[in-house]
Amino acid sequence: CGSFVSLRFPFIPTASTNPKAALKSKIVAEFRPQSLIDELLLYKRSEDQIELKEKQLSTMRVDVCSTETLKCLKGKA
Repeated sequence: CGSFVSLRFPFIPTASTNPKAALKSKIVAEFRPQSLIDELLLYKRSEDQIELKEKQLSTMRVDVCSTETLKCLKGKA
């Protein structure tokens, strides 16, 4: 007695006959999209912070070759 899918579609390998299919099934079953979403949001926030800092620096028109100016900027951060 087989499953409905294996009886109707014998050409489709089942997880029990195909170890790769079993591994894929396990990966899909254990997938937690919320953790991925959280990581992506964290990455996006980080990218936004970098973009904001770059915009702030470009509007300041600071001579980045001056070590004294860079020390002052470090002190403000």
